[in-house]
Amino acid sequence: MDTLTTAEARRIVLAAQGFADPRPKGRPDARALARVLGRIGLIQIDSVNVLTRAHFLPLWSRLGNYPIDLLANAAGKKPRRLFEYWAHEASYVPVETQPYLRFRMTRAAQDAWGSMRRLAERDPGFVDKILNEVRENGPLTAREVEHDAPRSKDNWGWNWSDVKVALEWLFFSGQITSAGRNSAFERRYDLPERVLPPQVIATPTPTVEESHRELVRIAAKAHGVSTQQCLRDYFRLSVAETAQAVQELVEEGDLQPVTIDGWKRPAYLHKDAKRPRRVNAKALVGPFDPLVFERTRGEKIFDFRYRLEIYVPKPKRVHGYYVLPFVLGDRIVARVDLKADRVAGALKVQSAFAETYAPPHTPEELAQELQAMATWLGLDRIEVNGRGDLAKPLRKAL
Repeated sequence: MDTLTTAEARRIVLAAQGFADPRPKGRPDARALARVLGRIGLIQIDSVNVLTRAHFLPLWSRLGNYPIDLLANAAGKKPRRLFEYWAHEASYVPVETQPYLRFRMTRAAQDAWGSMRRLAERDPGFVDKILNEVRENGPLTAREVEHDAPRSKDNWGWNWSDVKVALEWLFFSGQITSAGRNSAFERRYDLPERVLPPQVIATPTPTVEESHRELVRIAAKAHGVSTQQCLRDYFRLSVAETAQAVQELVEEGDLQPVTIDGWKRPAYLHKDAKRPRRVNAKALVGPFDPLVFERTRGEKIFDFRYRLEIYVPKPKRVHGYYVLPFVLGDRIVARVDLKADRVAGALKVQSAFAETYAPPHTPEELAQELQAMATWLGLDRIEVNGRGDLAKPLRKAL
């Protein structure tokens, strides 16, 4: 059994995630998007727009200055290359993966959120009525269906109408899908056969076991080297079914058991994982990037403790509201809390902190990456107004 050092594991992970590749010199196109998705397997969707919507950032981190309509067109226009579903939370996933997620759709009665299940059980006729409306008039947003539908008052911020709950049940169970998002970031619901490519619709449904093997295989390729916990978390699979899939992939030769210095958990190396001697990455990474999905993994591999503080009261935040890790070489060397002030035309650095092992040239390298990001976002300048030990040297570098 191979034993990897932590540094070797870091380089394997960064290479698997695409950070060992140089960014395209020209304008990134659909082939560049396909190359990234072929590596990472999915892109998590999030609506927070303080910088830019979270799903745009993984492509920026790997491609640099790309047109954001590249992603929107792949998910919202024919021939669709991506579809939206519950993978690692709400995610964009290559359409070829859709058959392997059908098992989750068939488990909606057990796995969907309680409000969805209760409505489907209590009033199946109402759910059928909503489905017929989408069938006859889709694609439709929830607002285009709602009218005077009853709305819960129980949960602030998530007071969905019964129409929205029904649509989300139908979406979870695969009876409808997303035909894209409108300018208000609302899903436009439609029937799968009107959205997905015909060859995907015609693909026979794999067994549950086949589905788990394929999803774990995608996760293992995206990770390079990983534990069962990492593999389970990528598509939010069950513990037992992930363990079975891992065992079968080891037997088939897709995964090789390895040990990593300092790790207590068994680890697995994907058969196609590259093992570079050097990685010279430079990238700001979004808080929902696959590189930092699994927090324990980040602490073990990168010696980097990272927590999302969006829902933490401001006085209790340690690093800031929307904090992006900064990858330099083969380490995560800093983190910055960023905000795009579109009215003022400024990229605002609310805080900047260096890790203890950050090299002396970190401020200059980070300044270059921030300037590139500001250009991509169409912002004229960068303002460093925040706190942190890196704020002053970063301001000087800029």
